[in-house]
Amino acid sequence: MPRILVTAFEPYDCWSENSSWLTLIEFTRQLNSGAKVTTRLYPVDFAVVKQRLEGDLADHHDYVLHLGQAPGSAQVRLEAIGVNVGAESRECPDNVRTLVPDGPVAYRSQLPLAQWAEMLRKAGIPATVSYHAGTYLCNAILYLSHYLSEKRGLHTQTTFIHLPLDTSQAARQKKELPALPAAVCAGALRMIVGELLRQERPGDQGLA
Repeated sequence: MPRILVTAFEPYDCWSENSSWLTLIEFTRQLNSGAKVTTRLYPVDFAVVKQRLEGDLADHHDYVLHLGQAPGSAQVRLEAIGVNVGAESRECPDNVRTLVPDGPVAYRSQLPLAQWAEMLRKAGIPATVSYHAGTYLCNAILYLSHYLSEKRGLHTQTTFIHLPLDTSQAARQKKELPALPAAVCAGALRMIVGELLRQERPGDQGLA
């Protein structure tokens, strides 16, 4: 039975809720009986996330699906690449730092993201593969998951999934913002987990 870790983030900045956590709550209401799923809620804090991630990866999960909020996005975005840079959200882009001094420039998820995106679109859920998860914590957790798994000789496969705002969040904003109900995003997550139960794991690889 595959072991799957699914993580979400706490609220941050002006957001009193995080669509990733709202989605994870909905997801757990109806778990697939064929998977062993562990869920985690991480704070929006580089140091704490790295520490907790190291502990969670030590449990030898087969797959890791990180969830995050993407205000302004109208699609479920399956992030393919994590790069070796990081900065706090309020920092100038000029101040980004290397996440791991001796790490590869980037890692690319070997999960079938394009197939998943097509599957979700056929189910009526807007989805796309993204090749830039930003330079903040969303990108960092994607990169560090690959790096730590490689360093420990694990076969864990990882991706990051950016989610639109939940409709309840968008309704509270003074400007128009795209949104999807958390229940819809949770349905997308269930479909992805279902696919993981039907596939074998290829090996991760770094990009030179």
